[in-house]
Amino acid sequence: MTGHGGLGSPDGARPAAGTGVSNEAPPRVSGDGGTTTLVAGTSFCLSAVGGDVDPGGVQGLFVDDTRVVSAWRLRIDGAPVEPLGVVECERFRASFVGRTPPRTGRADATLLVERTRSVGDGMVEEVTIRNLAAEAAGLTVELEVEADFADLFEVKESRVDTRPRIATEDDGLGVTFVLASSSQRSRMRVVGDGDPATAGTTFRHTVVVPGRSTWRTRWTVTVALGPHDTLPAPDDASPEGDAARRIARWRLSAPVAETPDPGLETTLHTSTEDLGALQIADPAHPDRRVVAAGAPWFMALFGRDSLLTSLMALPVDQELALGTLRMLADLQGRKVDPITEEEPGRIVHEVRCGREGSVGRVGSSAYYGTVDATPLFVVLLGELHRWGLADADLRELLPAADRAMAWVEHYGDRDGDGFVEYRRASDRGLVNQGWKDSFDGVTTAGGRIAEPPIALAEVQGYVYAAHCARAELAEAVDDPATAADHRQRAEALRERFDERFWLPDRGWYALALDGEKCPVDSLTSNIGHCLWSGIVPPERAGEVARRLVGETMWTGFGVRTLASDMGAYNPMGYHTGSVWPHDNALVAAGLMRYGFVAEAQQVALGILDAARAFGGRLPELFCGFGRDEFPAPVPYPTSCSPQAWAAATPVSLLRTLLRFHPDVRRGRLELQPALPAAMLPFRAGRLPLAGARLELEVDADGWDVHGLPSHLTPSPTPPARA
Repeated sequence: MTGHGGLGSPDGARPAAGTGVSNEAPPRVSGDGGTTTLVAGTSFCLSAVGGDVDPGGVQGLFVDDTRVVSAWRLRIDGAPVEPLGVVECERFRASFVGRTPPRTGRADATLLVERTRSVGDGMVEEVTIRNLAAEAAGLTVELEVEADFADLFEVKESRVDTRPRIATEDDGLGVTFVLASSSQRSRMRVVGDGDPATAGTTFRHTVVVPGRSTWRTRWTVTVALGPHDTLPAPDDASPEGDAARRIARWRLSAPVAETPDPGLETTLHTSTEDLGALQIADPAHPDRRVVAAGAPWFMALFGRDSLLTSLMALPVDQELALGTLRMLADLQGRKVDPITEEEPGRIVHEVRCGREGSVGRVGSSAYYGTVDATPLFVVLLGELHRWGLADADLRELLPAADRAMAWVEHYGDRDGDGFVEYRRASDRGLVNQGWKDSFDGVTTAGGRIAEPPIALAEVQGYVYAAHCARAELAEAVDDPATAADHRQRAEALRERFDERFWLPDRGWYALALDGEKCPVDSLTSNIGHCLWSGIVPPERAGEVARRLVGETMWTGFGVRTLASDMGAYNPMGYHTGSVWPHDNALVAAGLMRYGFVAEAQQVALGILDAARAFGGRLPELFCGFGRDEFPAPVPYPTSCSPQAWAAATPVSLLRTLLRFHPDVRRGRLELQPALPAAMLPFRAGRLPLAGARLELEVDADGWDVHGLPSHLTPSPTPPARA
């Protein structure tokens, strides 16, 4: 949240006193090997740091879950450009800087090559060659292009069909690639400025660049994936325009902040920029904005991820939450389908729009195999209402909330024992359907993988919170009978949960109940989610808090997913000892909910320290080694970045430290800042709430909030300022 609209100013650059936060986002620079990712909605481009898209791997330009460019290689005089670095100007645009090999008779290179690429519904790349020598340089500039129209899952899982199936056409504008074998008749056109010669799918310019002069050209990629889509004319293709407008609107509306902690400002700025870049539109309702789960492989709506991200990002923008709820309500399950695991009232896990319009494993555009998205839908609706959701919007979404609660009762609780559990309906589904959905994500203290059906601890917490939320929503529409029913259900579940999940000999809650109703007794971060949801009785909270920040769980940079003395512990495991930022955000919020301020600060500061080490951008996860082993967090090699709920984590942590809890219906704003001294003085502006924009100031002497609507009162009353 900074710069053009985020909570913090970029890269620690401090505006002069009284000037506010800078409106210029500095470029991000990288040139240390690996892959460069550009993102714009449901389009993204993976390339080498020199700009080339190398064939045979996972790189390429992807549009709507389809890889349209599978190779894109620039050659000058037959040789690749030597990369010098990458300047990422925007999430959707970057400049790749390189040089050619030295000319004959020269010790140093004299030709600088800059490739500026923009991604959107297609791609535009402008190549600029600067001749730094006094003598003219004769050059052959070639661009080699390939297409395969492979589905994203085929690429990710190395299942791409290598048999020829792509036809090419010269339509007088450029070279058009056609997937002739598909009923969709997918097409991609590449057009080069200046009428380059073409040989197959290679574009060639032969030029002379005068001494101390510059030569440029441009290639434009347009895409039509549907049978009724038309290829835009090259002059009409402007992928950068749409992406630039989206991010500009986002920056103008998002909050701003100032703090003396430059690392925090950088992190908040980066987070807000990433949240803007990861937004996608509902195809049926282009005005709706939702958040994709993460780049590169999850640029799609994911029920759990989008719900939690929207909830965590409420201080930045409540419209994301409303768009997410509406889109998920439209996709809510209507029938029983064992292949897709759709069930009436169930909230979708994943939606895809690839070449065949399917999620790779189930052959459908939607897959419903998640146990937690359905109660989280109701939780988000309840929280959004506290932030000022309009009555008309609430009444529109209440039927979907009731269908979700009906799923919890009739399908979620499969055996009638009062707990929500999961077992996949076929071998195509996910074995584990909570947020730790890897095959070994649910294990006993001894390391044995639990057998389904599995009732996860945190899911019972989500259901508890959903009942509490539905009760509040019932009160808001003057339905006391429904409110009383859900409050009774919540309290009964809380008692039942404590009786069956608490492990008195261990001092923590079981991760789950397995198929035999035996406790899965490992110590995990999931119990922090139980604090967040409020299902933990107050008398247990102290022991849970102590375990979460104890020696076996605390790394110095965050809470591990699995304690280091458990049988399945692996600090390099996806869910078996790693550290997930969003997980820690919920843990911190849970600790603060029960009054463990120092412990919540400890978790928040550890994650923010990790963010600094990652240059301000929190990854999806990182390895769970202790800070005493390595002074900086160790990256997890295939972590998504940017990733939605990791991007929302700093926003959530800041809200937790501010203890910022609005309840618009009751006319109050609870605000009791507990910011560490290093963050003070702190100022946030343009905070959206109930149609107003708030200004918040916190320093060592107290706090003030300005711009509250007249019907809202801060609680407690702001202290007198010195």
